[in-house]
Order: sequence, then C-alpha cells, then structure tokens
Amino acid sequence: MVSNHLGDVDLILGFAYAPPIVEPFAKIELYDIPILGRLLDIYGVIWVHRGQPDRRALRAVMDAMQQRRIVGIAPEGRESLTGALEEGTDGAAYLALKADLPITPITFTGTENKRIFHNMKRFRRTDVSVTIGKPFRLEKFPDRQDSIKFGTKKIMHTLALQLPPQYRGFYEFETQSSEER
Repeated sequence: MVSNHLGDVDLILGFAYAPPIVEPFAKIELYDIPILGRLLDIYGVIWVHRGQPDRRALRAVMDAMQQRRIVGIAPEGRESLTGALEEGTDGAAYLALKADLPITPITFTGTENKRIFHNMKRFRRTDVSVTIGKPFRLEKFPDRQDSIKFGTKKIMHTLALQLPPQYRGFYEFETQSSEER
C-alpha cells in the first residue's frame, strides 16, 4: 500500500481502514516517544532510518512481502511540509518491482496536524477523507533504474489523481494535463 502523508492522523486512519496484516513503515524517531513508540512497536511497524540505506528495514519488508503480508509506505518519505504531495522517493517503486507485487493507493485529505490539533483543542470534529484506489502493477523496463524512475512517477501520479487539486502539490500540473486527455 502506498499513501500520501499529511499528518500524524494518517497512520491511525491507515490502521482503521487497512486489513489487520498491514505493516507500515515508521521513522525510528517515533520509537523514543513515550507510549506511542511502544504501541507502534507492539503493533509491528517496520522501523526505518530515513534518508540512509537501511538494510535491516529492507530485509524486514522483503520478509513481510514474501509471507504475503501487506506493507504500507508513504513514498514521499516523510510527512508533507506543504500540506500537499511532495516529490516522491524511489523506495516504494523499488520494493514493488523487486517483490513483483501490486500496489494499492490510499489517499488522505484533511489530516494535516495543524488542522487536527486546532480542532481537538476546541473539541470540534474534523472532516477527513480516505480514498482507496484500484490496485495496479508497475511496468518493468530492461533498465532497472528506468523501471524505478517510471514506477515512482506512476505511483505519485496515481496518488495525485485520487486527490483534490489543492492536495496534488508537486504533481498538480502533471495531473491537470492527464485529466484533459
């Protein structure tokens, strides 16, 4: 599963709407947050050191996928700083191609931390949405790097098309020209 990542609530919604066998990635920094880190560890998240090669996390993901468990990843590699899609990283495409498995896109709207926490302080309900798209596979090209590059583009483009225009960010122009076709 791949998803956009607007805020902390994405993880909770992901757990609520995904099958119970999903193993999401979580940045290792969350491990040190009292209670949250322990709960995530008990749940079985795959802890990852962002921005650097993490062979332990890669092994855990490949083991999970070989056992037909579902892995959840935000291809942006972090929570969005802009409130919209940022440029995708190649990890999700690399994993999907290596395991030769389909990808299910999931998008969230309304889950930005600023919005959620503002309403929580005032005991107001926050409208959010979760969209689960159709599974798809990435095309393999003779050159592995081309496969990963085009795979990342397809993943992010698919996520963008599931989102309202104000959430498409880096992919807004690209999706506009696709919708016109």
